[in-house]
Amino acid sequence: MDERQCALGSERSRIEHFAVLDAIRAIRHGFIERIPDIDVSHEKGEVLKRLEAVHREARRELGMGDWPLLTAQQVHGSKIAVVDHPLSSEKEFAGCDGLITNQKKIALGVHVADCCAVYIVDPKTPAVGLIHSGKKGTELAIVSKAIQEMRERFRSDPAELIVQLSPCIRPPHYEIDFASNIIEQCRGEGVKQIHDTGVCTACDLDHYYSYRAEKGKTGRMLALLGLDC
Repeated sequence: MDERQCALGSERSRIEHFAVLDAIRAIRHGFIERIPDIDVSHEKGEVLKRLEAVHREARRELGMGDWPLLTAQQVHGSKIAVVDHPLSSEKEFAGCDGLITNQKKIALGVHVADCCAVYIVDPKTPAVGLIHSGKKGTELAIVSKAIQEMRERFRSDPAELIVQLSPCIRPPHYEIDFASNIIEQCRGEGVKQIHDTGVCTACDLDHYYSYRAEKGKTGRMLALLGLDC
């Protein structure tokens, strides 16, 4: 299991960091855990509105507060949004479950509550990708497609990529170990540095939201990744 570090922010928000990504000077990243004392027993749109203020404050703490936030609509598909030019305003990419960019000072964001947020970093080009991969996305090999897209668009060498998997649901709380499938897909693309927390979201409701464990009435963690320099 990877070493993880947690910082306490406003309203006791927890911002989780991954040691392997902390070591890369060219990026900023974070994984915003469960926010205590916010009622999330509503539909997704309302839940995200309730979490927005704390998520925005967490972005500020990460040094990404003035960066435009780009998110994917997340339809459990395999479409990747490519951002290869500067953007100055927030945007959600319709029909997409992943984002890749070689642009600096842009925050990529993915919301998860059992699915895996997959951080992909090319420290040499540099370029980054952030992918939403649950059961369906993993079946569609979205992470493989993102790696291929980074190779084609940014000339990233898969052997130089660093991949980090976020906490996600795992057996026995879920019938499929899609985290292990994601790892195999990365290896199949030639990625050598693959890191996994090994943490199950359904096992720790004090720190994480779990769609399965909470029967759909839950919030969303927010994964963030961007190039700083």
